[in-house]
Amino acid sequence: MGFHNLVLLLSFASWCLCSASQLQSSQTQVLLQLKKHLEHPKQLDIWKDRWASFCSPSPSSQVNVTCQGNFVTELSIVGDANPSKVRDFDGFPVQSQTLSGNFSMDSFVATLARLTSLKVLRLVSLGLWGPLPNKIQRLYELEHLDLSSNFLYGSIPPKISAIVNLQILALDDNFFNSTIPILLNSLTNLTVLGLSNNRLKGQLGDFSALNALQVLDLRANRLDSTLPNMPKGLIRLFLSKNSFSGEIPRQYGQLNRLQQLDISFNTLTGSPPSEIFSLPNITFLNLASNMLRGSLHNNLKCSSKLRFVDISHYKLMGFLPSCLGTEPQNRVVKLEGNCLSSKFQHQHAVTYCSEVHVKKNDTSRVGMLVGIIIGAFLVIVVLTLGIVVCGRFWPRGISKHHLLNKTVQDSSKASVGLSNEILANARFISQASKLGQEELPMCRPYSFEELNQATNNFHDSNFMGENLYGKLYRGKLENGKQVAIRSLPLSKKYSFRNFKLRLDLLARLRHPHLVSLLGHCIDGVVAENNGTNIFLIYEYVHNGSFQSYLSGTSSGKVFCWSERLAILVSIAKAVHFLHTGMIPGFTKNRLKMNNILLSENWTAKLSDYGLSIISEEAHISEGKGENAGSWEMIRLEDDIYSFGLILLEALLGPSVSAKKEAILPTVTACFSSEDGWKQMVDPVVQASCCQESLLIVISITNKSISTESWSRPSIEDVLWNLQYASQVQETADAADHRFDPTATPHLHQ
Repeated sequence: MGFHNLVLLLSFASWCLCSASQLQSSQTQVLLQLKKHLEHPKQLDIWKDRWASFCSPSPSSQVNVTCQGNFVTELSIVGDANPSKVRDFDGFPVQSQTLSGNFSMDSFVATLARLTSLKVLRLVSLGLWGPLPNKIQRLYELEHLDLSSNFLYGSIPPKISAIVNLQILALDDNFFNSTIPILLNSLTNLTVLGLSNNRLKGQLGDFSALNALQVLDLRANRLDSTLPNMPKGLIRLFLSKNSFSGEIPRQYGQLNRLQQLDISFNTLTGSPPSEIFSLPNITFLNLASNMLRGSLHNNLKCSSKLRFVDISHYKLMGFLPSCLGTEPQNRVVKLEGNCLSSKFQHQHAVTYCSEVHVKKNDTSRVGMLVGIIIGAFLVIVVLTLGIVVCGRFWPRGISKHHLLNKTVQDSSKASVGLSNEILANARFISQASKLGQEELPMCRPYSFEELNQATNNFHDSNFMGENLYGKLYRGKLENGKQVAIRSLPLSKKYSFRNFKLRLDLLARLRHPHLVSLLGHCIDGVVAENNGTNIFLIYEYVHNGSFQSYLSGTSSGKVFCWSERLAILVSIAKAVHFLHTGMIPGFTKNRLKMNNILLSENWTAKLSDYGLSIISEEAHISEGKGENAGSWEMIRLEDDIYSFGLILLEALLGPSVSAKKEAILPTVTACFSSEDGWKQMVDPVVQASCCQESLLIVISITNKSISTESWSRPSIEDVLWNLQYASQVQETADAADHRFDPTATPHLHQ
């Protein structure tokens, strides 16, 4: 009997143990619903049904569920999506990278919130997309939240600050494109905050109240404030690749626990506090590629733990302190791009770093800020006048002409009543982004008969060319106005309603340096895509393309360096607006030199922007009249790279067109020396530039065409450098009266 009782006792204990680890049915139901939301990824095949052992150790390192008291307390799922491969995410699902168009982030978070005991949530690289909803606060027990490497965009929800126990918040490698909520400063238990590789912008609040914070990573965003004070317990601080300005706060020299500091690739000025070199625990210090200048104190002390220092491209003069020059044995010090004594390699002449340039820089910085403020005010004026929705949503099978007429009749209502779907997926970032400078025409529907009459039935004499997006014709409307008409097929990958949404977004883009969209015409059966053609009607830009003047095919004008800079600044402003004027931004614009057009008064305007959102894009090799291997088509999806190629052609002139792809492998090497760039840069440029202005543009061009996409600058950096180069050139021209201002027409920026 004793043995029988022992068996019964062990069986009962085993049953109790299994019961204790068995999840409540409501919890298993939530996990299965999450699997459905995530569209049944392979790593969740182990969740076969509600009888699965959810809380047992997973055979895969990609999934982990920890349970306590019949409730899920930790959920970790890691997928294979890679947002870094998608540089032009526009807020719509991306095939093979994001979850499908049926996915709803709002519904997904609502389901997650039913796991009320969840303390750790890691959902990494799963293709989640959409705005992160405020209802994330319902997970009020969370201590660790990691949603990195997904496709989340919009604002970081302020109500995330209601999760008061949060210790780790990781939202790196997403597409958040608003400001950082000030309320995050109320998360006093936060030890790690990771927001790197997003599109965050604006002012940065004071973090000094976060006494528990040890790691702050804000790399590769678009933040443009001065550097704020930091909590004294900080161990690692990463702020590189933003647009921070002003001086490095003295308070950083008091962060005695700091081990790693990276503030490279910003626009910081002044001299760094000497104390940051001697912080007791500092091992890594990167100050490179800022606008710091001057010299370091001879008696500068370095921490014995300091192993890496990067002060390259610093405009440093004189001699190095011994702790950076001769003393270190196992310390790496990077110095190139300064004006140090000749014993150091890759240094500029002392005049490059002289005090007079500091004054120029300060002046240019002020001028740039004034220009931005004025431009922001003008943004409000024109887009208030110019934003028009060119139509409502059409039911299937109704005549398109009837619907287009109805759009005109309903325009008074539609102008302020944008559809919920448009507002949910795309909106202007701020009132300051609603830019305009002149009276830009409003968009309206045109009939096919009007276009036939304008082009003489699309006669060959009005044919202007063809590219990946379709044919281009010249036309004259009944009122005598000249227009350019782009013909392209309706993309089969969009429903008609979806296409109309995208067309409405394109119609809302208004900027003085964008060729204005005047209207559209849809020719074909609305209910069927087959045979349906789209016609986009643009303003006609009379003086042709900038490229034709550089290549010599258009006679009568040669552009000097200051004029080329004026055009480049104008187009950089247009690209900046495309990237930041809307949420989500227009970042795949197929930028090419022959898409830069010049108006009658020589104002530069960008054409063929934003067409990728409405057109079935052809593969590069299918491009009509374009070599698939040509340098101008490489990394077509990357606007910064493409703009870098535009800068290159402006520098080198006709030689680029002649040499094509053969020029890229050698250009970087040649630009690194004075003899090299003098052999390559267009003689017209060399004869009309000051060297400092030219070198600024060469530097930003080299960065823009880098083969490593992560090292390329933001469009804000490109614009700032071009404006700085332009002002340096203006100062030089004013000083020596090199040019006769009456010899060439004025170029508007």
